[in-house]
Amino acid sequence: MAGLLGGLVVPLVTPMSEPGLPSAEAGEPLLRAMAHAGVRRLMLLGSNGEGPLIPANRARAFVAGVTSRWRDLVPGGSILVNVTAAGTDEARRRAADAAAAGADALVLSPPTYFRHREDEVVTHYAAMAEQGLPVVAYNAPRYATPLTPAVVAALVDLPHVVGIKDSSGDPDLLTRLIAAARRRPGFQVSQGDERRLADALRAGAHGITPGTANLAPRLALDLVAARDDGAELDRLQDLTTRLTHIHGVRPGVPSVKALLAMRGLCPPHSAPPLAPCTPDEIEELARVVEPLTPHLLTDPGSTT
Repeated sequence: MAGLLGGLVVPLVTPMSEPGLPSAEAGEPLLRAMAHAGVRRLMLLGSNGEGPLIPANRARAFVAGVTSRWRDLVPGGSILVNVTAAGTDEARRRAADAAAAGADALVLSPPTYFRHREDEVVTHYAAMAEQGLPVVAYNAPRYATPLTPAVVAALVDLPHVVGIKDSSGDPDLLTRLIAAARRRPGFQVSQGDERRLADALRAGAHGITPGTANLAPRLALDLVAARDDGAELDRLQDLTTRLTHIHGVRPGVPSVKALLAMRGLCPPHSAPPLAPCTPDEIEELARVVEPLTPHLLTDPGSTT
């Protein structure tokens, strides 16, 4: 399915050369493996990419490096960059940096920290038109002002806003978003809730953006391909849900990076104050994913 949100978008973790220092070079094995698995679209600096913890002055060179390398690995592939911030001016700065670094599209939540009025949220999105890039609205109500039906209706009418990534976990809201998207050809909706990917595809979502795709992108691609096969969709969703059990050992990015590090794909470093997984946590993470090993990402250049 064409478009920025059709099919799979991998919300990539941010490889780091040391804690807090993003590094495109450190991500070479991961990027190579993603390309080999058939991934075409990456989203950088989202929640899985620790975006809120990475200062803007450290993000631009990373985005430029990853974008350049991804163009080599996947001709015609796309890079989306999350530029969410607490205020419009900071989001503008991050958006300008992402555009200068070669991003294909911007991803933007409503302003974080404070809860804002609907007209303020719409104005925030309207301001991003100045960059000349498509914008994907990112609904993450745990971290930012939720997208309301009135705001969604207004966003569909903004020509530079091309879709919505929803991570609310609310199936009724997702249904309303899909219905709103039908008002405008080409406007797409992607599901970010890893436990509801199959339900979203059945409901008519155009694509998925699961954090689990950092570890098992082929599994996510197969989910999209099985959207019309109910039994296979259920089977793949069950495997994906089992993979989310890693967050019962250690929630969030450190667990994903620990597992990628075990496979030689990405250093385990995260941005402060996130701490690395302990040896006991790493041992338990390995136990949780061991039955899923055939689905896990591997480095095609590895000799082991």
